[in-house]
Amino acid sequence: MKLPASANQGFVQEPPVLQNQYEDDPALQGILFHYLPHSEFAAVTGDLKNLGQRTITDILVLGDNAEQHHPTLTQYDHWCKRIDKLETSEGWRALKGVAAEEGLIAIGYERKLRQFSRVYQFAKLYVAGPSMAMYTCPLAMTDGAARLIELHGTQDMKKTAFTRLTSRDPAKFWTSGQWMTERPGGSDVGGTETEAVQSSDGRGWLISGFKWFSSATDSDMTFLLARTRDQSTGSVREGSRGLSLFYAKLRDSEGNLNGIRVHRLKNKFGTKALPTAELELDNLPGSMVGSEHRGVATIAVILNITRIHSALCTTSSLRRSYAIAKSYAEKRVVFGKLLSTQPLHLATLADIDMTLRGAMQLLFFAVLLLGESECHPGESRRALSGTLLRITTPLLKMWVCHEAMPAITEALEACGGQGYMEETGIARQLRDAQVNSIWEGTTNVQALDLLRVVGPLFPVYRKKVFELVSHDALLRQPVSVVKDALEYVQKVIIAMQSWERDQQQAKARLLGFAMARILIGALLIDHGIYLQREGHDDAEASLVCAKRWCSNVGLLVGQLDAAPYSSKEDLVLVYGKSSKAML
Repeated sequence: MKLPASANQGFVQEPPVLQNQYEDDPALQGILFHYLPHSEFAAVTGDLKNLGQRTITDILVLGDNAEQHHPTLTQYDHWCKRIDKLETSEGWRALKGVAAEEGLIAIGYERKLRQFSRVYQFAKLYVAGPSMAMYTCPLAMTDGAARLIELHGTQDMKKTAFTRLTSRDPAKFWTSGQWMTERPGGSDVGGTETEAVQSSDGRGWLISGFKWFSSATDSDMTFLLARTRDQSTGSVREGSRGLSLFYAKLRDSEGNLNGIRVHRLKNKFGTKALPTAELELDNLPGSMVGSEHRGVATIAVILNITRIHSALCTTSSLRRSYAIAKSYAEKRVVFGKLLSTQPLHLATLADIDMTLRGAMQLLFFAVLLLGESECHPGESRRALSGTLLRITTPLLKMWVCHEAMPAITEALEACGGQGYMEETGIARQLRDAQVNSIWEGTTNVQALDLLRVVGPLFPVYRKKVFELVSHDALLRQPVSVVKDALEYVQKVIIAMQSWERDQQQAKARLLGFAMARILIGALLIDHGIYLQREGHDDAEASLVCAKRWCSNVGLLVGQLDAAPYSSKEDLVLVYGKSSKAML
C-alpha cells in the first residue's frame, strides 16, 4: 500500500461489466430451449446473440442519450402563436428505428414461428428493454393496438395502421398511444368526461375532452375512450357502460397536431426519457372501433397485452440489476475476500436469482399462452389457452410488478454506495420499474380482477397446476408441497363464497399472491425436470430453485387463511376510528 492516496494515485475499483445480455443469461436460454421446438430455438439463437451484444453497445448508447436529454415542450413561439412543439432526444428517436429493424413488434404478427412467435418476440424485448430508456412503453401500447386492429379494426385500419404498426421499415413504422386516464379516475374509467360527436358528414367523429396521463405523446396514432350522445334525446350513458372506443391519428397531413393541445409534460419519478403529457382534445377527428358503448370491453384487448408487457419490463429491469450486482461481486474485495465468495453476500444474490427465475417462469408461461390463444392450429387449444391466460394475467401482473421491486433494491444495495450512483445503472432500473406496479392497473386492481374470475376459472387453474407436477418421481417433496398448498387455497376459496363482498375484497391480494407462488412453483418443477431430462446446462440451477421455492407450504400460501376478514382494526390503525360508516 502506497500512502498517501490522491485523486490519481491509490486504489481504484474495477467497475462491473455487462456481458452479452443473451449469452450471459442461462435462465433465459433454458426457458427458450423448453418452450420453443428445437429447430426454432436453433434458428433464433443467432439473432438473440446479436441483439444481446447490441444491447450493451449501440442500443445502450442510444438509451443513455435519451436518459440524458429529456423531452421538452414549447407551447408558444416568440410571436405568441400556439405551436405545442414536443422535442425528444436523438437517442429516443433512433430507438424507434431499432424497434422496427429488430422486429420487436413485427415478430409477433409475422408468426413465422406460429404459436411460438410470441415467445421469440418477448425474448427479444426482454433482452433489449433495459437498455432502451423505457421505449418499451410505446412498444407495449403498439403491440396492443396491433392486436386490437387485427381483431376489431376496419379494413382501412388494417391496410394503413396495422401495416405500419407491424412494419420492420423504420420509415414506415408507427407507434401507438392509449388514452384512458382522466382526472376523475385511472383504472376506474366510469367518470370519463371526454365526448365524441358525429361529424357533419356522418363519416367520422370529433372528440373533445381532457386526458390526464398520455404516455408516448410522440406516437403516430392512439386509441381512446369517449362518451357519445343519444341522437334522439341528447343524453349520455353514465359510468363505464356509456363509453365507446375510438381510433385517431395524432397529426394531420402537414404534420400538425390534429385537434390536440399539449397542456403540460408530466414530471415523473422515473421513465424520464418517455414523454408523458396532459392533453386537451378539441374536435380531434376519430373513428369508432367496435360497437357503440362497448369501449371498455373492446379496449380490454390492449390491456391484456400491455399488462404482460408491464411484467416483462419489471422482470427485465430485475435481470439487468442482477447482472450488474453479480459482476460487481466478482470484482469487489471486502475484508480480504471477493464478495462473490462470502456466504452472506452469496445468499443475498441467490435470493435475487430465485425471485428473477420465478418471475421469468410466470412471464414466459403467460407469453406462451398468449401465442397459443392467438394462433394455435387447434381450436380447443386456443380456447383453453385463452381461458388460462385470463386468470394468469392478473396473477402475473400483480405478483411480478410487486415482488420484483424489493429484489431490484437488493441488487442496488449489493453494490454498496456505488449502487446508489446513477452511473452504475441500477438506480434507473429501479425508478423505471416502479411504474409497472401502477400502469395498467395497480396490484389491488389486479387482485379485484382476479376475484371476478377465480370462481369459474379456478378449476382450470387447478388442473393446469396438477398437470405441471404430474411427474413426481424426481422432486417428490416439492410436488407434495405444491399439491398441499393448492388444496389449502381451494378450501379458502370455497370458504370465501359465504363471505360478504367487502370481506372477499380485503383478502384478494393474499389470494392472488398465493396462487401466483403456487403456479410459479409448479412451473419451476416442470421446467427443472425437463431441462435435466434433456441435459441442459441450466438444469442443476433450475432444480435447486424448484426445491427451494417449494420447500414448505407456508412459503407458497403466505398469510392467506380461511378466516373472514374484518376492516374494523384497519380503520383504527389508519384513521383512529372504528366506525363502519367510513367504509
